[in-house]
Amino acid sequence: MFNRRSLLGAASLAAVSKAALAAVPEPVIQTSPDTQAPHLPPNGRPYNPVVTLNGWTTPWRMNQGVKEFHLVAEPVVREMAPGFKARLWGYNGQSPGPTIEVVEGDRVRIFVTNRLPEPTSMHWHGQRLPNGMDGVSGLTQPAIPPGKTWVYEFVARRPGTFMYHPHADEMVQMAMGMMGLWITHPKARHPQIDEVDRDYAFLLNAYDIEPGSATPKIMTMLDFNLWSWNSRVFPGIAPLVARQGDRVRIRIGNLTMTNHPIHIHGHEFTVTGTDGGPVPRTARWPEVTTDVAVGQMRQIEFIADEEGDWAFHCHKSHHTMNAMGHGVPTMIGVDQSDLTEKIQQLLPDYMAMGSSGMHEMAHMHMPGPDNTAPMMTGDGPFGPIGMGGMFSVLKVRRGLKRGDYSDPGWFQHPAGTLAREVGDAPPAPQAPGTPAEPASADVQVRKPQGHHGH
Repeated sequence: MFNRRSLLGAASLAAVSKAALAAVPEPVIQTSPDTQAPHLPPNGRPYNPVVTLNGWTTPWRMNQGVKEFHLVAEPVVREMAPGFKARLWGYNGQSPGPTIEVVEGDRVRIFVTNRLPEPTSMHWHGQRLPNGMDGVSGLTQPAIPPGKTWVYEFVARRPGTFMYHPHADEMVQMAMGMMGLWITHPKARHPQIDEVDRDYAFLLNAYDIEPGSATPKIMTMLDFNLWSWNSRVFPGIAPLVARQGDRVRIRIGNLTMTNHPIHIHGHEFTVTGTDGGPVPRTARWPEVTTDVAVGQMRQIEFIADEEGDWAFHCHKSHHTMNAMGHGVPTMIGVDQSDLTEKIQQLLPDYMAMGSSGMHEMAHMHMPGPDNTAPMMTGDGPFGPIGMGGMFSVLKVRRGLKRGDYSDPGWFQHPAGTLAREVGDAPPAPQAPGTPAEPASADVQVRKPQGHHGH
């Protein structure tokens, strides 16, 4: 049946170059999300494929009962947001690389071709496999030289959400975006794994790319300025669409240099799985935020029963901004009018910013150097959203068709359910000892006068 997923599969096939597939033998090409073509001996079952946010699932081929994939490590260009492209390293033309989906019990063979300027390897994060397939260069294998193709082969032994990435010069290669998702679906109904209607997946990643530049600074350890999902920053991150009543699973992997408390509005979820496997039902509890530490995977699940456009984001406030410098002074409450007048004599377009916070930045859409990531430039139905980076929207609607992932537009709020402006409000209670007339929040603090300047 031709649907959105088969269309994505066709796009995935088209996205892989002929050269990238040249080393893979030519038996059966995947044409459906089933584990294999129906005329072959079954070693799996049909499954509901994941939707990789702003990404795709790689095609596979059956060769005498082995499921074969081909990953090409190579320099890529990733459009992280409209008008901003980054020069990264990835796989098969994209960073992160394409998602690999298999079924528990599948024997898999993965060809890895190195088109980077330096040696690499491939580690299958979280997998149970023979030691010589673990992909740590120098420890379990020699590094893959540039221009060479190596092969890994093992059985997908347990269901869950995993990752792949290099263990060779990883400070450089991970900072340049080399990573991808691996999903192993259960071979039969699993007591700890529910069937879901929507299954989303993405990786958390971070980059330090100077405004006007395109290549990450690989030596950065903490001061990143681009926080992304699948190497996309809001407003370049697609919404997560669900029909009201759908059971939704979201798989999140973290390959950044810090932890990320992932938070959803309007719903509670449970953490149902990690890269260690399914969480026993007796160990789950409701959350609205879960922390995903470095190198971890988390699967969260919930019933999308509240209609609306619900924010979904990292709860570290700087991670929902972008293109931010770290040396900007705090100017809240500082009267900059006299300084602005003097500077404008030299720079007529100069504007003072930050005297009353940074929300004004969301309105200005100030131009930066060419190829600069947008900062808080996503517009909603009521104006600038004021968030960027690791942020998207869960759009829950009644009446959507099953499998419909198209953006339904902005939510139309029923009468009486929208916050609104009012006239007079009752007096607000004050903390004990608060002055009867507290100082106004917009009082300006002026620099001290005098020749000492202290």
